[in-house]
Amino acid sequence: MELMRYLEETKFDAVLTDPFLPCGQIVAEHLSLPSVYFLQQMPCGIPCGLDFEATQCPNPPSYVPRAFTDLTDHMSFLQRVKNLLFDTQNLFLCDFAFQPYSKLASEFLQREVTVLDLLRKGSVWLLRLEFVLDYPRPLMPNIIPIGGVHCAHKELPQVGHALFSLLVCPRPVMLLS
Repeated sequence: MELMRYLEETKFDAVLTDPFLPCGQIVAEHLSLPSVYFLQQMPCGIPCGLDFEATQCPNPPSYVPRAFTDLTDHMSFLQRVKNLLFDTQNLFLCDFAFQPYSKLASEFLQREVTVLDLLRKGSVWLLRLEFVLDYPRPLMPNIIPIGGVHCAHKELPQVGHALFSLLVCPRPVMLLS
Protein backbone atom coordinates (compact mmCIF):
# COMPACT_ATOMS: atom_id res chain seq x y z
CA MET A 1 0.00 0.00 0.00
CA GLU A 2 2.96 2.30 0.56
CA LEU A 3 3.93 1.92 -3.09
CA MET A 4 0.40 2.74 -4.26
CA ARG A 5 0.35 5.80 -2.02
CA TYR A 6 3.66 6.92 -3.53
CA LEU A 7 2.32 6.42 -7.07
CA GLU A 8 -0.85 8.39 -6.28
CA GLU A 9 1.15 11.29 -4.83
CA THR A 10 3.61 11.42 -7.74
CA LYS A 11 0.92 12.37 -10.29
CA PHE A 12 2.14 10.41 -13.30
CA ASP A 13 0.62 11.14 -16.73
CA ALA A 14 0.28 7.59 -18.10
CA VAL A 15 1.19 3.95 -17.59
CA LEU A 16 3.32 2.21 -20.23
CA THR A 17 2.85 -1.54 -19.93
CA ASP A 18 2.78 -4.80 -21.82
CA PRO A 19 -0.82 -6.03 -21.75
CA PHE A 20 0.17 -9.73 -21.82
CA LEU A 21 -0.21 -9.80 -18.03
CA PRO A 22 -2.76 -7.23 -16.82
CA CYS A 23 -0.92 -5.93 -13.76
CA GLY A 24 -0.11 -2.60 -15.43
CA GLN A 25 -3.73 -2.16 -16.50
CA ILE A 26 -4.92 -2.75 -12.94
CA VAL A 27 -2.53 -0.08 -11.65
CA ALA A 28 -3.60 2.34 -14.40
CA GLU A 29 -7.28 1.77 -13.62
CA HIS A 30 -6.68 2.27 -9.90
CA LEU A 31 -4.77 5.51 -10.51
CA SER A 32 -7.25 6.67 -13.22
CA LEU A 33 -4.41 7.07 -15.70
CA PRO A 34 -4.44 6.40 -19.45
CA SER A 35 -2.74 3.18 -20.52
CA VAL A 36 -0.18 2.93 -23.30
CA TYR A 37 0.25 -0.72 -24.31
CA PHE A 38 3.50 -2.00 -25.79
CA LEU A 39 2.70 -5.33 -27.40
CA GLN A 40 4.68 -7.63 -29.65
CA GLN A 41 2.37 -9.58 -31.90
CA MET A 42 2.39 -13.39 -32.23
CA PRO A 43 3.69 -15.62 -30.89
CA CYS A 44 4.11 -13.34 -27.86
CA GLY A 45 0.86 -11.42 -28.26
CA ILE A 46 -2.13 -11.75 -26.00
CA PRO A 47 -3.52 -15.29 -26.01
CA CYS A 48 -7.00 -15.99 -27.38
CA GLY A 49 -7.06 -12.86 -29.52
CA LEU A 50 -8.06 -10.59 -26.65
CA ASP A 51 -6.13 -7.78 -28.30
CA PHE A 52 -8.35 -8.07 -31.38
CA GLU A 53 -11.49 -8.08 -29.26
CA ALA A 54 -10.35 -5.20 -27.04
CA THR A 55 -9.49 -2.97 -30.01
CA GLN A 56 -12.55 -4.15 -31.99
CA CYS A 57 -10.41 -5.28 -34.93
CA PRO A 58 -12.14 -7.77 -37.23
CA ASN A 59 -10.69 -11.26 -36.80
CA PRO A 60 -13.12 -13.78 -38.36
CA PRO A 61 -11.98 -17.41 -38.08
CA SER A 62 -13.40 -18.12 -41.52
CA TYR A 63 -10.73 -15.89 -43.10
CA VAL A 64 -7.90 -15.39 -40.61
CA PRO A 65 -5.87 -18.53 -39.86
CA ARG A 66 -5.32 -19.17 -36.16
CA ALA A 67 -1.87 -19.68 -34.69
CA PHE A 68 -0.43 -23.20 -34.74
CA THR A 69 -2.94 -24.51 -37.32
CA ASP A 70 -0.49 -24.42 -40.26
CA LEU A 71 -3.27 -22.98 -42.42
CA THR A 72 -2.85 -20.19 -44.94
CA ASP A 73 -5.22 -17.40 -45.86
CA HIS A 74 -6.43 -19.56 -48.80
CA MET A 75 -8.52 -22.23 -47.04
CA SER A 76 -10.99 -24.80 -48.28
CA PHE A 77 -14.34 -25.21 -46.56
CA LEU A 78 -13.07 -28.05 -44.34
CA GLN A 79 -9.98 -26.03 -43.40
CA ARG A 80 -12.23 -23.12 -42.42
CA VAL A 81 -14.26 -25.48 -40.22
CA LYS A 82 -11.02 -26.76 -38.66
CA ASN A 83 -9.95 -23.16 -38.06
CA LEU A 84 -13.28 -22.37 -36.41
CA LEU A 85 -13.10 -25.45 -34.18
CA PHE A 86 -9.56 -24.56 -33.21
CA ASP A 87 -10.74 -21.06 -32.32
CA THR A 88 -13.59 -22.24 -30.05
CA GLN A 89 -11.19 -23.82 -27.57
CA ASN A 90 -9.79 -20.34 -26.94
CA LEU A 91 -13.06 -19.34 -25.27
CA PHE A 92 -12.52 -21.89 -22.51
CA LEU A 93 -8.77 -21.42 -22.37
CA CYS A 94 -9.06 -17.65 -21.89
CA ASP A 95 -11.60 -17.95 -19.11
CA PHE A 96 -9.33 -20.40 -17.31
CA ALA A 97 -6.08 -18.51 -17.94
CA PHE A 98 -7.28 -15.00 -17.08
CA GLN A 99 -9.68 -15.87 -14.24
CA PRO A 100 -7.05 -15.24 -11.51
CA TYR A 101 -6.34 -11.78 -12.95
CA SER A 102 -10.03 -10.93 -13.18
CA LYS A 103 -10.45 -11.96 -9.56
CA LEU A 104 -7.38 -9.95 -8.51
CA ALA A 105 -8.57 -6.87 -10.39
CA SER A 106 -12.08 -7.16 -8.96
CA GLU A 107 -10.76 -7.44 -5.40
CA PHE A 108 -8.23 -4.64 -5.80
CA LEU A 109 -10.55 -2.22 -7.62
CA GLN A 110 -13.51 -3.23 -5.40
CA ARG A 111 -15.88 -3.75 -8.33
CA GLU A 112 -16.55 -6.50 -10.82
CA VAL A 113 -14.12 -6.24 -13.74
CA THR A 114 -12.71 -8.60 -16.38
CA VAL A 115 -9.38 -8.59 -18.17
CA LEU A 116 -11.18 -7.64 -21.38
CA ASP A 117 -12.72 -4.61 -19.61
CA LEU A 118 -9.22 -3.50 -18.59
CA LEU A 119 -7.80 -4.01 -22.09
CA ARG A 120 -10.58 -1.98 -23.67
CA LYS A 121 -9.46 1.07 -21.71
CA GLY A 122 -6.13 1.22 -23.53
CA SER A 123 -5.52 4.71 -24.90
CA VAL A 124 -2.73 3.81 -27.32
CA TRP A 125 -1.46 0.44 -28.51
CA LEU A 126 2.19 0.45 -29.66
CA LEU A 127 2.15 -2.73 -31.72
CA ARG A 128 5.35 -4.43 -32.80
CA LEU A 129 4.25 -6.57 -35.69
CA GLU A 130 5.79 -7.66 -38.91
CA PHE A 131 3.44 -7.85 -41.88
CA VAL A 132 5.98 -10.01 -43.68
CA LEU A 133 5.73 -12.72 -41.02
CA ASP A 134 2.13 -12.22 -39.93
CA TYR A 135 -1.13 -11.93 -41.83
CA PRO A 136 -2.27 -8.40 -42.66
CA ARG A 137 -4.81 -6.99 -40.28
CA PRO A 138 -6.82 -3.82 -39.98
CA LEU A 139 -5.50 -1.28 -37.52
CA MET A 140 -7.75 0.92 -35.44
CA PRO A 141 -6.86 4.61 -35.00
CA ASN A 142 -5.35 4.06 -31.54
CA ILE A 143 -2.97 1.33 -32.80
CA ILE A 144 0.45 2.56 -33.88
CA PRO A 145 2.73 0.04 -35.61
CA ILE A 146 6.33 0.33 -34.50
CA GLY A 147 9.26 -1.60 -35.91
CA GLY A 148 9.34 -3.85 -38.94
CA VAL A 149 9.65 -3.23 -42.65
CA HIS A 150 6.36 -1.30 -42.85
CA CYS A 151 7.69 1.58 -40.76
CA ALA A 152 9.86 4.41 -42.06
CA HIS A 153 13.57 4.11 -41.43
CA LYS A 154 14.79 6.59 -38.84
CA GLU A 155 18.23 7.10 -37.39
CA LEU A 156 18.40 6.43 -33.66
CA PRO A 157 21.10 8.38 -31.82
CA GLN A 158 21.47 5.98 -28.90
CA VAL A 159 20.28 2.45 -29.39
CA GLY A 160 22.50 0.51 -27.01
CA HIS A 161 20.86 0.94 -23.61
CA ALA A 162 17.27 1.14 -24.85
CA LEU A 163 17.64 -1.94 -27.07
CA PHE A 164 19.38 -3.87 -24.30
CA SER A 165 16.65 -3.01 -21.79
CA LEU A 166 13.95 -4.15 -24.24
CA LEU A 167 15.74 -7.45 -24.87
CA VAL A 168 16.49 -8.16 -21.22
CA CYS A 169 13.15 -6.99 -19.85
CA PRO A 170 10.61 -7.29 -22.68
CA ARG A 171 7.50 -6.72 -20.50
CA PRO A 172 8.12 -3.45 -18.64
CA VAL A 173 5.66 -1.51 -16.55
CA MET A 174 6.63 2.15 -16.60
CA LEU A 175 4.88 5.22 -15.34
CA LEU A 176 5.38 8.31 -17.47
CA SER A 177 5.60 11.75 -15.90
